Amino acid sequence: MRMLNFAKRNFKELIRDPLSLIFEIALPIFLLFIFQQIKIPGDTYKLENFTPGIIIFGFSFISLFTSTLVAKDRGSSLLIRLGTSPMKSSDYILGYILSLIPIIIIQDVLFFIVACLLGLNVSINILFTILISIIVSILFIALGILIGSLVSEKGSGGVGSIIVQLVCFTSGMYFSKDLIGKVFAKVCELLPFESTLNIIKGILNNNYDIISARNIIVFSVYTIVVLVISIIVFKKKMISDNK
Repeated sequence: MRMLNFAKRNFKELIRDPLSLIFEIALPIFLLFIFQQIKIPGDTYKLENFTPGIIIFGFSFISLFTSTLVAKDRGSSLLIRLGTSPMKSSDYILGYILSLIPIIIIQDVLFFIVACLLGLNVSINILFTILISIIVSILFIALGILIGSLVSEKGSGGVGSIIVQLVCFTSGMYFSKDLIGKVFAKVCELLPFESTLNIIKGILNNNYDIISARNIIVFSVYTIVVLVISIIVFKKKMISDNK
């Protein structure tokens, strides 16, 4: 119950800044629209391939806003006061994750509405993609929690923007990794963002051949490791902030 109340509180904090939420949703939608108008040649910018990239791009902003929220809570001494409650650090992490799920669902629905208006085929795969994207988003939320636990509110914006840039350049949403070189391609394979894009792209297009075992392993390992580290770091920061 305390965890759910904490999630409700976090959700209210997020919607208190509607301009940031509008920007987070409007910018990916604008990119989705404008790139379809330019008609750039190549499979990457086809609607069925670029829409999954826009979803991942939107998740990078989720990391940014999550890090800001966590860092703000630390700076306002809220977590110090909550530290006296019987809640575990994992309860706090779940509270942050649950508060962002409604925003992620709204974000995905709006993305697909615009994509369908632009010509994306309407199918049951869209629903499956939204469900899978919720699982994928946990990695990005955990990254935001970890960043917010390590840096101050002022620093969270800068560090969080690194995630945005990494998603843009290593996920494959703008260009294939093969166009850059073997070293860069290897970096893309080691980082989780290409894997998250391939998973969502494969589900949307009902093309499971592009979802390799490596994609699933890389995504799963990163998600579990980042979640565990975020819980540990969050707990340590709560203890040190309480001193």
